[in-house]
Amino acid sequence: MAKVDLGQVGKNLLKSESGASVALQSLWQGQPVVLFFLRRFGCQVCRWMAAEISKLEPELRAGGVALVGVGPEELGLEDFKEGGFFRGSIYVDEKKKCYQDLGFKRYSAISIIPAAIGKRVRDVAAKAKADGIQGNFSGDLLQSGGLLIVDKGGENVLMHFIQDSPGDHPTLEDISNAVGISATVTPGERPVCNDDVCTR
Repeated sequence: MAKVDLGQVGKNLLKSESGASVALQSLWQGQPVVLFFLRRFGCQVCRWMAAEISKLEPELRAGGVALVGVGPEELGLEDFKEGGFFRGSIYVDEKKKCYQDLGFKRYSAISIIPAAIGKRVRDVAAKAKADGIQGNFSGDLLQSGGLLIVDKGGENVLMHFIQDSPGDHPTLEDISNAVGISATVTPGERPVCNDDVCTR
């Protein structure tokens, strides 16, 4: 996996919820930060992942760690916020520069189809549906995402997770271990699937 150049990616500008432009590196100046890069705000799987990661928010906050969500476009942001899927602050990378610099791949119109209907995506989508989380197909369907955890002051990259499939995500335990907190939350159970049926 390519090494993250925090000096380079940190200069990229994000749009805050208030509309102000902020440099990515400002988010880790005062504290460690967990940065969750969503594929789309309307993505059902992303919404479930956001809700999962948000289970850690109280313990992250107690440990002095910020939780931040980043989307590649503003489309769907209001619905996402109204749905209450994510408990951290939210920014938009309108130029998708962070996504590019962090190696989050873009699918082609052809390659997204097998990725989107793959077993890992179906598993998470089934769990999201069981949890009452819906999604839509608005926006950029081709962007993938991931997770970046940076130590206070940009000293170290504690985790750099790149989605291989749209259904990939790090475990809550992996995130907790990366920032050195003890998580007492219970992760949502991934459903057990075969080719014909998914169950909780």
